[in-house]
Amino acid sequence: MPDDPKKYEYLDHTADAKFLAYGKTLEEAFENAALAMFNVMINTNTISNTLLQDIDLVAEDIDGLLFDWLSEFLFLMDAENLIFGDFKVHTIEQKGGKFYLSATVYGELIDLSRHVFDTEVKAATYNDMQVKNLADGWVLQATVDT
Repeated sequence: MPDDPKKYEYLDHTADAKFLAYGKTLEEAFENAALAMFNVMINTNTISNTLLQDIDLVAEDIDGLLFDWLSEFLFLMDAENLIFGDFKVHTIEQKGGKFYLSATVYGELIDLSRHVFDTEVKAATYNDMQVKNLADGWVLQATVDT
């Protein structure tokens, strides 16, 4: 990764949104994956991050954790009318054969008078999902159904 690392980049995909997310740590890469997914939908700079939500997830494998992480936000948008623009993953740990994530995310209630949605993300997918630990950090690849 370059000295001034980019947080994420979008890849060409015929129907959905596909992206790579980067981080010096796995936690940072997960934060940037969430940021990438939200920026498919909305300019996250328009979100005032005044509400906080703690998120704790458990998954059988690291791909499942990434899938659950992205899916959790889509659930919170649908069920609680929340949108997020800032993400802090405190820990990702492997214990007893499972992966645990603890995070605090920041956002607000959706306000259609201020929030302009570009593309609807319907679901996270396992399609082409990858989690790689490279010499200089982590890279995650994800595709979301739009």
